[in-house]
Amino acid sequence: MYGCLNKKPTMIKITLPDGSIREYEKGTSSLQIAQSISEGLARNVLAAKVNGEVWDATRPIDTDANLVLLTINDVEGKSTLWHSSAHLMAEAIEAIYPGTKFGIGPPIENGFYYDIDLGGKTISSEDFKKIEDKILELAQQKNSYIRKDVSKADAISYFKEKQDEYKLDLLENLTDGTITFYEIGNFTDLCRGPHIPNTSFIKAVKLMSVAGAYWRGDEKNKMLTRLYAITFTKQKDLTDYLILLEEAKKRDHRKLGKELELFAFSEKVGMGLPLWLPKGAMLRERLVQFLQKAQLKAGYLPVVTPHIGNKNLYITSGHYEKYGADSFQPIRTPHEGEEFFLKPMNCPHHCEIYKTSPRSYKDLPLRFAEFGTVYRYEQAGELHGLTRVRGFTQDDAHLFCRPDQVKEEFCKVIDLVLYVFKALDFHDFTAQISLRDPENKTKYIGTDENWHLAEQAIIESAAEKGLITVVELGEAAFYGPKLDFMVKDAIGRKWQLGTIQVDYNLPERFELEYTGADNQKHRPVMIHRAPFGSLERFIAVLIEHCAGKFPLWLTPEQIAILPISEKYNDYAKKVLELLKNYDIRGLVDDRNEKIGKKIRDTELKKVPYMLIVGEKEEAENQVSVRKQGDGDLGIFSIEDFAKIINTEIQNRVSTF
Repeated sequence: MYGCLNKKPTMIKITLPDGSIREYEKGTSSLQIAQSISEGLARNVLAAKVNGEVWDATRPIDTDANLVLLTINDVEGKSTLWHSSAHLMAEAIEAIYPGTKFGIGPPIENGFYYDIDLGGKTISSEDFKKIEDKILELAQQKNSYIRKDVSKADAISYFKEKQDEYKLDLLENLTDGTITFYEIGNFTDLCRGPHIPNTSFIKAVKLMSVAGAYWRGDEKNKMLTRLYAITFTKQKDLTDYLILLEEAKKRDHRKLGKELELFAFSEKVGMGLPLWLPKGAMLRERLVQFLQKAQLKAGYLPVVTPHIGNKNLYITSGHYEKYGADSFQPIRTPHEGEEFFLKPMNCPHHCEIYKTSPRSYKDLPLRFAEFGTVYRYEQAGELHGLTRVRGFTQDDAHLFCRPDQVKEEFCKVIDLVLYVFKALDFHDFTAQISLRDPENKTKYIGTDENWHLAEQAIIESAAEKGLITVVELGEAAFYGPKLDFMVKDAIGRKWQLGTIQVDYNLPERFELEYTGADNQKHRPVMIHRAPFGSLERFIAVLIEHCAGKFPLWLTPEQIAILPISEKYNDYAKKVLELLKNYDIRGLVDDRNEKIGKKIRDTELKKVPYMLIVGEKEEAENQVSVRKQGDGDLGIFSIEDFAKIINTEIQNRVSTF
């Protein structure tokens, strides 16, 4: 009677980053939305953020949503490209090395890796070219990344048939109804995604290195082959990246640390345990003095705690439950049942210092500071120069305050971190607000109420200080949220330096108290902070940031005095002694070498100033001055040169 009626399509509202709202049919994908805006934009869309979650750009959207289109210029866009590239590399490897089994292939900060079991075969750098060629050949096929929901039973059946014990191991912890496969070409992988629309976005590839890696990072498991690689959507981007990589090699703190005689490692001492040489120790000590002076001015009280602690201390703090398996083996004493651990954290010790006296609300805030050395067992394959070690010194402080003081104290700590960054020329940074994972609270200790209070204190403090922030869920410490400072160095690399954490939980676990104005007992709130993070890591980053050319106030040797022949060695030593009276640090190069070689060697050591002395300089009580990178500055009296140095330092120091 009514005939055939056209049903009106269900529409959804899509809110774009500029606040504009567009309507589309239910089931429209992010890629289709991009095409409706601009074909040029669509050609660059790698993925999309839908209501804060990163999705495949081809995935249908069925509800009203906030939408951000992601390209290679976005962190999530790069990550999606590299995750997809890992799948493509796996397809290439399976084609070249049939029977290969695959572990995990995640994106990392720069590129991606895949852990693979070659079944007795090996891959070396000589094989990289053929793998790269195969990846590009497959990329040109423009195969789509196809997402499929799979039941757990079917997933297990699929990987049993392939005899892939690694994927079967991963499936054990996955819940039925949450499992997805992704297919490209002839390769299928267990993966939750997201991925780029198709392989044609991958235009340039470079395999970077090959290494060994234990399955799941456990030394008891089989050693797999780990292939590192990186891809880009343009060949030029890869070329630029490789140039940057060469610059990074020149700045490598391990290379410069050896050349500048700052630190060393010894197999006899132990892996991951740095030895500070005299020049490195001077640099380190100057950093310590710099921060100690600032801390004393800000009302911090110095404390010192032992390098070991009783096992029960770390059981109380929760560190044993979370990290006990990854610590060094316990130290057992002749007394039955008594065990100690190398100190993995300073905070439990500082809690015990707090408890040494009754505390009143009038005593708070209390700020305990310590350059405390801690020890954590890192796997040998994870160790890397000073950035990943087994023994390191934290510029640790713990502030105990009333709840009404938290925000003010947190803001003051932010000021201290910014002071440190300014002094050392770290100007480009983002503050990462690291919060608890709301979907997995089992990783953390403490009540929801305390977590909410702590997270709000950080969010409000960062806003009040006008920091550029990003929020990362799941990156909090197990006892509380934190503000991590992500710093870009001189060549654009990101480093995590400096952290501030709000903690309602350790005071609860250690039963810390103060007497309030109401004469009742109350719990203090604890703020953990470390502007450097660790001296070892901070110095490594500083070396690479300034390419070993430290600020004049910090460098171990500010001057090198170069006599043009042995006849003037005594005068050179006299000049050095006179300059010491002006707090100027340096050395005399009294080797029997030509002056040209001495200058070249001093340039390589990155000493800021060279003072060349000969017959004329000795006769007139002067020095010829040469500055690193600037060449000759002229002849000066010793007093005038000292003024130049101290004025430069004063002008620099007065700016922070």
